[in-house]
Amino acid sequence: MAGRPPDPESRLRELVDRHSPMLLAYTTRLTGGDRAWAEDVTQETFVRAWRHLDRVCATERGSAHGWLRRVAHNLVMDGYRAVRSRPYEVEFDGAPAPRVDDCTDHVVTSIVLGRALETLPAEHRAALVETYLNDRTAAQVAARLDVPVGTVKSRVFYGLRRLRATVDPDAVAR
Repeated sequence: MAGRPPDPESRLRELVDRHSPMLLAYTTRLTGGDRAWAEDVTQETFVRAWRHLDRVCATERGSAHGWLRRVAHNLVMDGYRAVRSRPYEVEFDGAPAPRVDDCTDHVVTSIVLGRALETLPAEHRAALVETYLNDRTAAQVAARLDVPVGTVKSRVFYGLRRLRATVDPDAVAR
């Protein structure tokens, strides 16, 4: 057991214990004092060290300290480059809330017209509903109601005339 090299987990644990305070201080300076970003960079540096543990711990490749600093430096610089390459981001703290369409006028108009339609005779109401609300032509309404086209036109005319007399123009949204 004495001649066996330490397992990868203990080698990484030793690396983290030995270098994390220095690396965190270094990355905090590189990130301009952004502690959260520095911690993220430090963590990512040790993740990469875990993936390349053979390279980090190999003495012929240089010191582990130098390897960790170079990786951390590259990660921070990549972060700065990423911010520059993206479009400018704007904070929305003072931005107005998104506009929501106000449909109360439409609702009021529907209620007022619905009540006014109820006051019309059934044949006038049917002609108006089929023509305007169901968007049918006079010929289509005539076929549907089984009356001549002229009768439909007459009912629509007199129905509209009666509606205009009944409905207050200010109650209906324009």
